[in-house]
Amino acid sequence: MDVLHEKCAGIDISKRDAKVCVRLPGRRAGQYTSTVTAWGSTTNEVLALREHLLRAGVTLVVMEATSEYWRQFYFLLEDGLNVLLANAQQVKNMPGRKTDVSDAAWLAQLGAYGLVRASFVPPEPIRRLRDLTRTRTMFIRQRASEIQRVEKLLEDTGIKLSSVATDLTGVSSRAMLGALIEGERDPAVLADLAVYGLRAKIPALTEALNGRFNDHHAFLTQMHLNIIDGHTRAIADLSTRISEVLTPFAAARDVLVSIPGVSERVAEIIIAETGADMTVFPTAGHLSSWAGTAPGNNESAGRVKSSKTRPGDPYLKGALGIAALALSRSKTTYFGAKYRRLAARRGPMKALVAVEHAILIAVWNMLSTGELYNDPGPDYFSRLQPAKTRSRAINQLEALGYTVILQTADRPA
Repeated sequence: MDVLHEKCAGIDISKRDAKVCVRLPGRRAGQYTSTVTAWGSTTNEVLALREHLLRAGVTLVVMEATSEYWRQFYFLLEDGLNVLLANAQQVKNMPGRKTDVSDAAWLAQLGAYGLVRASFVPPEPIRRLRDLTRTRTMFIRQRASEIQRVEKLLEDTGIKLSSVATDLTGVSSRAMLGALIEGERDPAVLADLAVYGLRAKIPALTEALNGRFNDHHAFLTQMHLNIIDGHTRAIADLSTRISEVLTPFAAARDVLVSIPGVSERVAEIIIAETGADMTVFPTAGHLSSWAGTAPGNNESAGRVKSSKTRPGDPYLKGALGIAALALSRSKTTYFGAKYRRLAARRGPMKALVAVEHAILIAVWNMLSTGELYNDPGPDYFSRLQPAKTRSRAINQLEALGYTVILQTADRPA
């Protein structure tokens, strides 16, 4: 096997330090020497490590993507060195031989022979955008958890407000919860605080608001509502900041929102996670495989053992899941037709993943060409296989006891 990098380094990273193996040519041809040293993870230590590697003439540095600890080393070493970030699952050492020192030597050896692939590390503007969108996603999830805690607290008091009002943070619900906290206990008075369409449910609200709410529950409810309000303000501030950072990628966002089911928020996450530069992914299949929406391969002796999707980007998959769920209820789009076609045979969960996969294929093609989305239509599969569609419809009618006689309809000129 040919050596691609005569001078290569492997770094095994932990929170406090890193073991660095420098692999250099020996005195004889075909021989190599490996020297392992330990370096701290502070900025000064990593900068000193960079100078050490530059003096050694290292042409490639390989490191594992270990938690968040790789970031300090990667971002400081990439200034002047060729740094390759590897997926830890793809560079596992032999069982029983795993130590920090052996892992560093193994990474250096893999890099020397070119046996490791680089993970996708986006450029600085995308990294900033990704930090913002991921933080917003975290706050949205935490806010939803706090709302669920309020619902559980109300269930403990016997108040069934969530059974009548779908949103506990809506105008009517917040007014009722505020009155409960202030000491109002009359269900009729509380129900009369409803506004807009919820006033039609005042009788049901009066019944639902009769419970055992006391000062203890008022204290806890107020605490949860304060946290919810804090999360709401943080989400709004993050959205404003994201809009500012996203300005250079406004064209890509406008292209993505033309896809049915893809909102501005989903488009922002897609841009933040993929980088909007599709040259990183050679084909649409590479993008879908990286994202974890493409079927996996597990075949042996000609028998397919599993086609389960591989783990992918959880933030991107979460955003695609929101879009796919919205499209599953669509009656006027290709994605909706695809979901119903697959859900009948493979189940709703696999159908949703297939729709996510189809969305990513469209994303790759649109960002590569800059063209807006052109929906094939809900009748795409009928037009694709008209004979099969006709035969299926006839069989369904005959199964219901009908006799079907086909007659060509006159088409308008």
